Amino acid sequence: MNILDKIIADKYKEVALKKQLISPVHLSHYPLFERETISLASALKKSNIGIIAEHKRRSPSKAVINQDLNVQDVACGYEDAGVCGMSVLTDGKYFGGSLDDLILARAAVKMPLLRKEFIIDEYQILEAKAHGADAILLIAAILSRKQIKDLSGFAKGLNLDVLLEVHDLEELEKSLMPSLDMLGVNNRNLKTFEVSTAISKELSEKIPNEFVKVSESGISSVEAIKDLKNYGFQGFLIGENFMKSNDPGKMASAFISDLNS
Repeated sequence: MNILDKIIADKYKEVALKKQLISPVHLSHYPLFERETISLASALKKSNIGIIAEHKRRSPSKAVINQDLNVQDVACGYEDAGVCGMSVLTDGKYFGGSLDDLILARAAVKMPLLRKEFIIDEYQILEAKAHGADAILLIAAILSRKQIKDLSGFAKGLNLDVLLEVHDLEELEKSLMPSLDMLGVNNRNLKTFEVSTAISKELSEKIPNEFVKVSESGISSVEAIKDLKNYGFQGFLIGENFMKSNDPGKMASAFISDLNS
């Protein structure tokens, strides 16, 4: 069993327990559930920068990245830097995140927030909406085509944007459907954990232009973004590059300044 299989097995158990603790109806009565969402896809389309900055404390591949920062401070720093949106990791066991991080970020900023999670059930989409998210991530590697269709359609019904993540051509081909807003290519090989933007470039011509193209993971230089823009990418998800510093917002600001120069 690889690390992704372990995460998903744990996620099914976690969601089953959460459903017993807080019902879907109860989630729909949360104050933030009625909040008008902000489109992350639209923000990326309008931007010359396209950066989605991430809050991530740790990961299975890198262990601890940064455990010391306040998520609200990180969110404010990112918004001040001028990023298009923020990705908030909410998985607890493997990434050190929580839904509280999403609420705290929502309380601090106005920009679009993406709930980055291993979503396998509509219940998690209700959680995302109830805790202030504007967009959700779906991972093609862990979902069937029917699951992608059902979950993305459910999210669109709640006015949430959908970012669908793929790792290869097979995942991309099974995933293309109108209920997606953004198609993300993860540059990290799930088997080896090696990172290369070559896969983003390879898949770029296979992604129809109606979807916002997003490149994820391993983007640490302005040159990489300028290069990827030549392949039609409008979004760039950056996490570890900012989070490994003591002031992610300041680092994001300097990065954006270089990108604009």
